[in-house]
Amino acid sequence: MAVAEPENTTRRRAPRADATRNREAIIEAAAELLAEQGTTVDVREIARRSGVGMGTLYRHFPKKEDLVQTVLHKDFSEWAESARRAAIDAEDPWTALTDFYQQALTGYARHRMIMENFALTWSVPDIEGIRRLRLVIEQLCARAGAAGLLRPGVTTDDLLLLLVSLGHAVQITDECRPQMWNRLLRISLDGLCADHREPLPADAAPDTHRPNQDG
Repeated sequence: MAVAEPENTTRRRAPRADATRNREAIIEAAAELLAEQGTTVDVREIARRSGVGMGTLYRHFPKKEDLVQTVLHKDFSEWAESARRAAIDAEDPWTALTDFYQQALTGYARHRMIMENFALTWSVPDIEGIRRLRLVIEQLCARAGAAGLLRPGVTTDDLLLLLVSLGHAVQITDECRPQMWNRLLRISLDGLCADHREPLPADAAPDTHRPNQDG
């Protein structure tokens, strides 16, 4: 025989849908504002745009850093996926590689929080978005290399670090010369072409055993 659920239990569960909607509204508003203004945005503005009070915001995200990390993980993953799709849609291996950089950097330039955090998160090995980017770049590198289109010696690390470097170029030129990074991208891609056969410098690891020059 089924036992009827106590009425007070139903009442306790009802607010959960509202709480979920509030959390989603906070994340959506934060994503918009963090993309527009970066991490300096005031949480009070996030609360206003999401239509919740400060108490509700702090119940879901006790610290601003918690909200920033939640949005960063979500938006970074979406940004990486968007760049991946752009690369997959191109049948030609070289077009796939160039489309990936174009799509990634265009999205990067439109999202101030990713712009602020990308160089920092790149060095952390357990960031999901970075792992996704690395896998995509690894595939692009293999495709272009197998087709004889990529300069000999170019590695996945080279291509990933190039993305970070061009991201810095976007960051420092975005306001004063917003299209300059496109020029640097073309120059960089030309340098990756198989026409350049000169051996690349060795990637020497830092010498941690070098004796102290002062001693």
